[in-house]
Amino acid sequence: AEDLQGLNAQGSEQSTCLGRTIRKLGVLRRETDRLEQILEGFLRYVGRTELQLARTDVNELMQDMIDFYSAQAHSHSVTIRQMFHDEPLVCRVDSDMLKQAILNLFINAQQAISGSGELIIRTSRDGDDALIEISDTGCGIEPDKLDRIFDAYYSSRPHGSGLGLATTRKIVEAHGGRISVRSEVGKGTSFTLRIPLVLD
Repeated sequence: AEDLQGLNAQGSEQSTCLGRTIRKLGVLRRETDRLEQILEGFLRYVGRTELQLARTDVNELMQDMIDFYSAQAHSHSVTIRQMFHDEPLVCRVDSDMLKQAILNLFINAQQAISGSGELIIRTSRDGDDALIEISDTGCGIEPDKLDRIFDAYYSSRPHGSGLGLATTRKIVEAHGGRISVRSEVGKGTSFTLRIPLVLD
């Protein structure tokens, strides 16, 4: 009986060790995946941005992105509201790259919203530029952090890579455009992208 108890205890100890090992392997796998994603993001960020430019209506591009992201927004209790300029806003852009920049801002907005909230997308024209404004009703950004949010590897979130906004700015500037931000703590944040229009 004592031998049997000893075997049971040994088996239980081995089972516990095996469980710990499996958990550690799971953590290692997740961390490896996370680091791989950060590395891929870093390579995209530092890599030379070669644009495949084509005439594109910004309104249509934004509608595509809203259609793509609607299910994700709904699953996080985020309501999307859109207000588009009443005429086409034609720019020469790399649609895939600009969509990536927009997606980064959508994800950033969703993560800033605790519980339910709104993601507001507007397009307009200002002189020779198309404007894309992406706003949220999230927690806002503290004034002392606003100057750093576009810096590579800076993130106000514990597990953020700090590459999303840096990559977005790089893409916008590669199009000859600019990105700016306004924010109020407790009320939300608004990013504005300014992209040159095709005028011919």
